[in-house]
Amino acid sequence: MALITLIAAPGGLPTSRATELAASWGCTPPAWLAENEACQMTGTAPEGAWEALQADGIDLCVQDAAPAPIKLLLADMDSTMIGQECVDELADLAGVGPRVADITARAMNGELDFNAALTERVGLLKDLPVSVIDQVMAERITYASGGATLIATMKARGALTALVSGGFTAFTSRVGAHLGFDRNRANILIEADGKLTGAVGQPILGAEAKVRALQDYATELGITDDAVAAVGDGANDLPMLQKAALGVALHAKPSVQAQAKLRVNHGDLTALLYLQGIAKADFVTP
Repeated sequence: MALITLIAAPGGLPTSRATELAASWGCTPPAWLAENEACQMTGTAPEGAWEALQADGIDLCVQDAAPAPIKLLLADMDSTMIGQECVDELADLAGVGPRVADITARAMNGELDFNAALTERVGLLKDLPVSVIDQVMAERITYASGGATLIATMKARGALTALVSGGFTAFTSRVGAHLGFDRNRANILIEADGKLTGAVGQPILGAEAKVRALQDYATELGITDDAVAAVGDGANDLPMLQKAALGVALHAKPSVQAQAKLRVNHGDLTALLYLQGIAKADFVTP
Protein backbone atom coordinates (compact mmCIF):
# COMPACT_ATOMS: atom_id res chain seq x y z
CA MET A 1 0.00 0.00 0.00
CA ALA A 2 1.40 3.37 -1.01
CA LEU A 3 1.62 6.42 1.24
CA ILE A 4 -0.49 9.22 -0.20
CA THR A 5 0.01 12.81 0.90
CA LEU A 6 -2.42 15.59 -0.02
CA ILE A 7 -1.15 19.16 0.33
CA ALA A 8 -2.75 22.51 -0.45
CA ALA A 9 -2.35 26.14 0.47
CA PRO A 10 -3.72 26.81 3.98
CA GLY A 11 -7.48 26.30 3.91
CA GLY A 12 -7.38 24.72 0.47
CA LEU A 13 -8.01 21.12 1.53
CA PRO A 14 -11.41 20.82 3.27
CA THR A 15 -11.75 17.91 5.68
CA SER A 16 -14.83 16.70 3.84
CA ARG A 17 -12.99 16.60 0.51
CA ALA A 18 -10.11 14.52 1.88
CA THR A 19 -12.54 12.15 3.59
CA GLU A 20 -14.51 11.70 0.38
CA LEU A 21 -11.35 11.01 -1.63
CA ALA A 22 -10.11 8.42 0.87
CA ALA A 23 -13.44 6.63 0.79
CA SER A 24 -13.77 6.67 -3.00
CA TRP A 25 -10.20 5.39 -3.45
CA GLY A 26 -10.56 2.69 -0.79
CA CYS A 27 -7.83 4.25 1.34
CA THR A 28 -7.44 4.53 5.09
CA PRO A 29 -9.13 7.59 6.68
CA PRO A 30 -7.03 10.78 6.41
CA ALA A 31 -4.48 11.40 9.15
CA TRP A 32 -4.26 15.17 9.44
CA LEU A 33 -0.88 16.91 9.58
CA ALA A 34 -2.41 20.37 9.33
CA GLU A 35 -6.15 20.98 9.35
CA ASN A 36 -7.51 21.90 5.92
CA GLU A 37 -3.96 21.91 4.51
CA ALA A 38 -2.20 18.53 4.60
CA CYS A 39 -3.07 14.92 5.37
CA GLN A 40 -1.84 11.40 4.68
CA MET A 41 -3.54 8.10 3.93
CA THR A 42 -2.49 4.68 2.64
CA GLY A 43 -3.90 3.03 -0.43
CA THR A 44 -3.88 3.60 -4.18
CA ALA A 45 -4.80 6.75 -6.06
CA PRO A 46 -6.60 6.17 -9.36
CA GLU A 47 -5.15 7.12 -12.73
CA GLY A 48 -5.74 10.77 -13.53
CA ALA A 49 -6.10 11.78 -9.88
CA TRP A 50 -3.07 14.08 -9.93
CA GLU A 51 -4.37 16.13 -12.85
CA ALA A 52 -7.88 16.34 -11.39
CA LEU A 53 -6.65 17.54 -8.01
CA GLN A 54 -4.25 20.06 -9.55
CA ALA A 55 -7.27 21.80 -11.04
CA ASP A 56 -8.63 22.15 -7.50
CA GLY A 57 -5.39 23.52 -6.04
CA ILE A 58 -4.38 20.26 -4.32
CA ASP A 59 -1.06 18.45 -4.66
CA LEU A 60 -1.09 14.65 -4.70
CA CYS A 61 2.19 12.97 -3.77
CA VAL A 62 2.57 9.19 -3.73
CA GLN A 63 5.45 7.38 -2.03
CA ASP A 64 5.99 3.64 -1.96
CA ALA A 65 6.25 3.79 1.83
CA ALA A 66 6.89 6.23 4.65
CA PRO A 67 10.40 7.66 4.19
CA ALA A 68 13.27 6.77 6.48
CA PRO A 69 14.40 9.53 8.86
CA ILE A 70 16.01 12.26 6.73
CA LYS A 71 19.56 13.11 7.76
CA LEU A 72 20.55 15.28 4.78
CA LEU A 73 18.57 18.00 3.02
CA LEU A 74 19.88 19.58 -0.18
CA ALA A 75 18.14 22.59 -1.71
CA ASP A 76 18.48 24.60 -4.87
CA MET A 77 18.54 28.37 -4.32
CA ASP A 78 17.19 30.34 -7.30
CA SER A 79 13.41 30.08 -7.69
CA THR A 80 13.40 27.53 -4.85
CA MET A 81 14.68 29.02 -1.59
CA ILE A 82 14.34 32.52 -3.03
CA GLY A 83 11.82 33.87 -5.50
CA GLN A 84 14.31 35.13 -8.07
CA GLU A 85 17.03 34.00 -10.47
CA CYS A 86 20.03 36.01 -9.30
CA VAL A 87 21.72 36.11 -12.69
CA ASP A 88 18.53 37.60 -14.18
CA GLU A 89 18.49 40.33 -11.55
CA LEU A 90 22.14 41.21 -12.20
CA ALA A 91 21.46 41.22 -15.93
CA ASP A 92 18.51 43.56 -15.51
CA LEU A 93 20.75 46.10 -13.83
CA ALA A 94 23.35 45.57 -16.55
CA GLY A 95 20.80 46.43 -19.22
CA VAL A 96 20.60 42.92 -20.72
CA GLY A 97 17.72 41.58 -18.64
CA PRO A 98 15.35 40.19 -21.31
CA ARG A 99 18.14 38.44 -23.20
CA VAL A 100 19.52 36.74 -20.09
CA ALA A 101 16.08 35.88 -18.70
CA ASP A 102 15.23 34.08 -21.94
CA ILE A 103 18.42 32.01 -21.74
CA THR A 104 17.74 31.22 -18.08
CA ALA A 105 14.19 30.04 -18.76
CA ARG A 106 15.31 27.77 -21.58
CA ALA A 107 18.23 26.35 -19.58
CA MET A 108 16.05 25.64 -16.55
CA ASN A 109 13.55 23.81 -18.74
CA GLY A 110 16.33 21.63 -20.14
CA GLU A 111 16.32 23.17 -23.61
CA LEU A 112 19.93 24.38 -23.41
CA ASP A 113 23.16 22.95 -22.03
CA PHE A 114 23.43 24.37 -18.51
CA ASN A 115 27.19 25.01 -18.51
CA ALA A 116 27.17 26.76 -21.89
CA ALA A 117 24.12 28.81 -20.95
CA LEU A 118 25.70 29.93 -17.68
CA THR A 119 28.94 30.90 -19.44
CA GLU A 120 26.99 32.95 -21.98
CA ARG A 121 24.92 34.73 -19.35
CA VAL A 122 27.88 35.58 -17.13
CA GLY A 123 29.73 36.89 -20.20
CA LEU A 124 26.98 39.46 -20.65
CA LEU A 125 27.69 40.77 -17.14
CA LYS A 126 31.22 41.87 -18.00
CA ASP A 127 32.23 45.18 -16.38
CA LEU A 128 29.22 45.25 -14.08
CA PRO A 129 30.35 46.77 -10.75
CA VAL A 130 30.63 44.15 -7.99
CA SER A 131 28.67 46.51 -5.74
CA VAL A 132 25.56 45.65 -7.77
CA ILE A 133 25.50 42.29 -5.96
CA ASP A 134 24.84 44.14 -2.70
CA GLN A 135 22.09 46.13 -4.41
CA VAL A 136 20.37 43.00 -5.70
CA MET A 137 20.52 41.34 -2.27
CA ALA A 138 19.11 44.44 -0.55
CA GLU A 139 16.43 45.42 -3.05
CA ARG A 140 15.38 42.40 -5.09
CA ILE A 141 15.77 39.12 -3.22
CA THR A 142 12.73 37.66 -1.47
CA TYR A 143 12.65 34.41 0.49
CA ALA A 144 10.30 31.60 -0.49
CA SER A 145 7.43 30.72 1.81
CA GLY A 146 8.22 28.02 4.35
CA GLY A 147 11.95 27.97 3.71
CA ALA A 148 13.17 29.16 7.08
CA THR A 149 10.75 26.80 8.85
CA LEU A 150 11.91 23.86 6.72
CA ILE A 151 15.57 24.47 7.55
CA ALA A 152 14.97 25.12 11.27
CA THR A 153 12.83 21.99 11.62
CA MET A 154 15.27 19.73 9.75
CA LYS A 155 18.22 20.99 11.79
CA ALA A 156 16.27 20.48 15.03
CA ARG A 157 15.83 16.85 13.94
CA GLY A 158 19.55 16.39 13.43
CA ALA A 159 19.77 16.76 9.66
CA LEU A 160 22.60 18.45 7.78
CA THR A 161 21.26 21.17 5.47
CA ALA A 162 23.08 22.22 2.31
CA LEU A 163 22.31 24.92 -0.24
CA VAL A 164 23.55 23.57 -3.58
CA SER A 165 23.14 26.06 -6.40
CA GLY A 166 24.00 26.55 -10.04
CA GLY A 167 24.06 30.23 -9.11
CA PHE A 168 26.83 32.10 -7.35
CA THR A 169 28.59 31.97 -3.99
CA ALA A 170 28.17 35.74 -3.69
CA PHE A 171 24.49 34.97 -3.12
CA THR A 172 24.46 31.48 -1.57
CA SER A 173 26.77 32.60 1.24
CA ARG A 174 24.28 35.28 2.28
CA VAL A 175 21.07 33.38 1.56
CA GLY A 176 22.46 30.32 3.31
CA ALA A 177 23.46 32.31 6.38
CA HIS A 178 20.08 34.07 6.53
CA LEU A 179 18.13 30.80 6.39
CA GLY A 180 20.48 28.85 8.64
CA PHE A 181 21.95 26.36 6.15
CA ASP A 182 24.96 24.41 7.39
CA ARG A 183 26.76 24.35 4.03
CA ASN A 184 26.59 25.94 0.61
CA ARG A 185 28.08 25.23 -2.80
CA ALA A 186 27.77 27.35 -5.94
CA ASN A 187 29.68 28.90 -8.81
CA ILE A 188 32.16 31.75 -8.41
CA LEU A 189 31.85 35.02 -10.27
CA ILE A 190 35.35 36.21 -11.22
CA GLU A 191 36.02 39.84 -10.41
CA ALA A 192 38.88 42.29 -10.86
CA ASP A 193 39.27 45.96 -9.98
CA GLY A 194 35.79 46.09 -8.50
CA LYS A 195 34.07 44.75 -11.61
CA LEU A 196 32.88 41.41 -12.91
CA THR A 197 35.17 40.07 -15.61
CA GLY A 198 32.46 38.16 -17.44
CA ALA A 199 34.00 34.84 -16.47
CA VAL A 200 32.84 32.15 -14.08
CA GLY A 201 35.14 29.95 -11.99
CA GLN A 202 35.83 26.45 -13.28
CA PRO A 203 34.63 23.77 -13.04
CA ILE A 204 31.05 24.98 -13.32
CA LEU A 205 28.66 23.58 -10.74
CA GLY A 206 25.90 22.05 -12.85
CA ALA A 207 23.66 18.99 -12.62
CA GLU A 208 26.48 16.50 -12.13
CA ALA A 209 28.05 18.63 -9.42
CA LYS A 210 24.77 18.69 -7.49
CA VAL A 211 24.73 14.89 -7.49
CA ARG A 212 28.36 14.90 -6.42
CA ALA A 213 27.51 17.22 -3.54
CA LEU A 214 24.79 14.79 -2.45
CA GLN A 215 27.27 11.92 -2.56
CA ASP A 216 29.98 13.87 -0.72
CA TYR A 217 27.70 14.93 2.13
CA ALA A 218 26.12 11.48 2.38
CA THR A 219 29.56 9.90 2.64
CA GLU A 220 30.55 12.44 5.28
CA LEU A 221 27.48 11.52 7.32
CA GLY A 222 27.77 7.79 6.66
CA ILE A 223 24.26 7.54 5.24
CA THR A 224 22.63 6.14 2.11
CA ASP A 225 20.33 7.86 -0.38
CA ASP A 226 17.37 6.59 1.67
CA ALA A 227 18.11 9.27 4.25
CA VAL A 228 18.41 12.15 1.75
CA ALA A 229 15.83 14.77 0.76
CA ALA A 230 16.27 17.30 -2.03
CA VAL A 231 14.23 20.11 -3.52
CA GLY A 232 14.59 22.14 -6.71
CA ASP A 233 12.82 23.47 -9.76
CA GLY A 234 15.14 23.34 -12.77
CA ALA A 235 16.53 20.80 -15.20
CA ASN A 236 19.92 20.98 -13.50
CA ASP A 237 18.20 19.82 -10.28
CA LEU A 238 16.57 16.75 -11.77
CA PRO A 239 19.43 14.22 -11.33
CA MET A 240 19.73 15.29 -7.68
CA LEU A 241 15.98 14.95 -7.17
CA GLN A 242 15.96 11.51 -8.76
CA LYS A 243 18.84 10.26 -6.62
CA ALA A 244 17.43 11.44 -3.29
CA ALA A 245 14.86 9.20 -1.62
CA LEU A 246 12.65 12.26 -1.08
CA GLY A 247 13.21 14.39 -4.17
CA VAL A 248 10.63 17.15 -4.61
CA ALA A 249 10.10 19.26 -7.73
CA LEU A 250 8.72 22.44 -6.19
CA HIS A 251 6.86 24.84 -8.50
CA ALA A 252 9.12 23.33 -11.13
CA LYS A 253 9.59 23.83 -14.86
CA PRO A 254 7.33 21.65 -17.07
CA SER A 255 10.11 19.32 -18.24
CA VAL A 256 11.19 18.74 -14.63
CA GLN A 257 7.66 17.99 -13.45
CA ALA A 258 7.27 15.49 -16.26
CA GLN A 259 10.19 13.45 -14.91
CA ALA A 260 9.93 13.98 -11.15
CA LYS A 261 8.12 11.53 -8.91
CA LEU A 262 7.06 14.08 -6.30
CA ARG A 263 5.63 17.37 -7.56
CA VAL A 264 4.36 20.25 -5.42
CA ASN A 265 2.72 23.24 -7.10
CA HIS A 266 0.29 24.56 -4.49
CA GLY A 267 2.08 23.95 -1.18
CA ASP A 268 5.26 25.73 -0.12
CA LEU A 269 8.61 24.46 1.16
CA THR A 270 6.99 23.00 4.27
CA ALA A 271 5.62 20.34 1.93
CA LEU A 272 8.93 18.52 2.48
CA LEU A 273 8.03 18.27 6.16
CA TYR A 274 4.53 16.99 5.47
CA LEU A 275 5.97 14.37 3.11
CA GLN A 276 7.98 13.06 6.06
CA GLY A 277 4.81 12.83 8.15
CA ILE A 278 5.78 15.81 10.32
CA ALA A 279 2.73 17.67 11.63
CA LYS A 280 2.49 21.42 11.53
CA ALA A 281 2.29 21.48 15.33
CA ASP A 282 5.82 20.05 15.36
CA PHE A 283 7.36 22.61 13.01
CA VAL A 284 10.20 24.67 14.47
CA THR A 285 9.77 28.40 14.06
CA PRO A 286 13.12 30.10 13.32
